Amino acid sequence: MAVVTMKSLLESGVHFGHQVKRWDPRMKRFIFAERNGIHIIDLQKTIQAIKDAYEAVRKVTSAGKTVLFIGTKKQAQQAVQKEAERCGMYYVNNRWLGGMLTNFVTIKKSLLRLKKLEKMEVDGTFENLTKKEIAALSKERSKLQKNLGGIKEMKELPGILFIIDTRTEAIAVAEARRMGIPIVAVVDTNCNPDGIDYPIPGNDDAIRAITLFTQIIANAVVEADNEVGLRIIENLEHDDDDMEELMTDASMKEEDQEIDIASYNVEQVEVKDDVEPEDEDLPVDLDKAYDEE
Repeated sequence: MAVVTMKSLLESGVHFGHQVKRWDPRMKRFIFAERNGIHIIDLQKTIQAIKDAYEAVRKVTSAGKTVLFIGTKKQAQQAVQKEAERCGMYYVNNRWLGGMLTNFVTIKKSLLRLKKLEKMEVDGTFENLTKKEIAALSKERSKLQKNLGGIKEMKELPGILFIIDTRTEAIAVAEARRMGIPIVAVVDTNCNPDGIDYPIPGNDDAIRAITLFTQIIANAVVEADNEVGLRIIENLEHDDDDMEELMTDASMKEEDQEIDIASYNVEQVEVKDDVEPEDEDLPVDLDKAYDEE
């Protein structure tokens, strides 16, 4: 099954770039032509780039690592959240806080604070506070949830990043490069593809195009999870087969042991029957024998 088709790319408007005057010359290798003052992206190269990115995400997920979806511009917020939740991965769709990757220790403290506030709201702690205190804590929780809700359960740095619009998420790109985390990113004609491990040339402004890209990456995660699940099932089946063989061998050994014990008992009985008493002349009545002496 194809990862993506040319028809779906055309229908989503992936091939539309920015105005010619706003282009980045480093994107020249991905541009097909110019129409009405707008650059047209070469979809053949887009398809190949999508395949490479798909395979990279699938391998990372199969290795047990996570994917972080990043898209804070309005057109990307809903799609990023929906697809990240569908594949069970993390996302940032409101604001990229500086240090989310390079200073993750501090971010972890904020995540713990968010969990603590949520627990306080549930376990009845708020009932013992004043309205003013409750309002202040609720405001703090809402702010943390808005910025960190998508990574609340993230315990370590992600294995790979998927970014919509590298110009908007320039800080996230810089942090990922500093930490050595691979980047999959949608790059429009006004973006710089250098420094991106898996650049996907395409429209990063149209909602339909953004949705298509996020769906593809989410599908790669789902496929990897399914492969892992199948491997686990196969291992369990092999374990069951091995257990059956062990049980069969054990039962056969027990039967052989019972047979050996039975034959051993028969031999012992036969030996006892053949042995004659050595003291055959010994009197049975010892008192009488002593009297005779």
